[in-house]
Amino acid sequence: MFEGFVQEKITLSGAVLNVRYGGNGPPVLLLHGHPRTHATWSKVAPILAAHFTVVCPDLRGFGQSSKPCDLPDHASSSKRAKAKDCVELMSNLGFHQFAIVGHDRGSYTAYRAALDHPEKITRLAVLDCVPILEALERCDERFARQWYHWFFFAQRDKPERAILSDPDAWYGGQPVTMGNEEYQDFRRAIHDPETVHTMLEDYRAGLTIDRLHEEEDRRNNRKIACPVLCLWSEHDDLGELYADIPAIWKNWASDVRSGTLNSGHHMAEEAPEELAAKLSLFLMGKD
Repeated sequence: MFEGFVQEKITLSGAVLNVRYGGNGPPVLLLHGHPRTHATWSKVAPILAAHFTVVCPDLRGFGQSSKPCDLPDHASSSKRAKAKDCVELMSNLGFHQFAIVGHDRGSYTAYRAALDHPEKITRLAVLDCVPILEALERCDERFARQWYHWFFFAQRDKPERAILSDPDAWYGGQPVTMGNEEYQDFRRAIHDPETVHTMLEDYRAGLTIDRLHEEEDRRNNRKIACPVLCLWSEHDDLGELYADIPAIWKNWASDVRSGTLNSGHHMAEEAPEELAAKLSLFLMGKD
């Protein structure tokens, strides 16, 4: 897994991140979703590394990265805090501008980085995602039924108790699809009570402080300045929930490209070659 990549713990002002990086060329930061770790990129990163310097961290609160202390407003688990980690991490590695790719919950940190640090982010790819505020404003019975976990995970204590009673049943995953090393890294995370708690804090922040930040962006007419690629899985439910995903993103950025992948939700594991090809074209400006 990640042959030729370096793995280390990098200390930042607000977190210690577990990071793998390797390759040569323009820098690109890959951010995983819930409940994955950086290892979800184990099949995609080596392909991209032929043309890019690829950096794959565990987000704060996830995997083997440090766990933030809880705050009443969930600010320590906010996407703004995680975006700041991303900028500091890349600066620590010598990159003052970089492209960023986020999947699932990682996509919220990715576009927050583009909004908060426009001078740093050259290109943004968001996978299986629309902005939090857009999702909440369109919330209906179908969304509540299919994405009920947004609201359950935001409750106090009960989701931790439910998940930790049988993490494998809650989160699934299998070595056949993921690869054995990736699967073991994933299982280590979902069986750790502290990690489960801080992963859920990401959802609590999503419905509170992250939403407030997006409302502020809208009031101030703040938009993503760089080119944006939005991709979604053909066999997941984002396309069922939203008839025109690119139109939603055009509320937040003027330069939006889009497409689908023949996969389920965990596209980096299920369709790594197709995903890497689409990302490479976009990151090279050949899309």
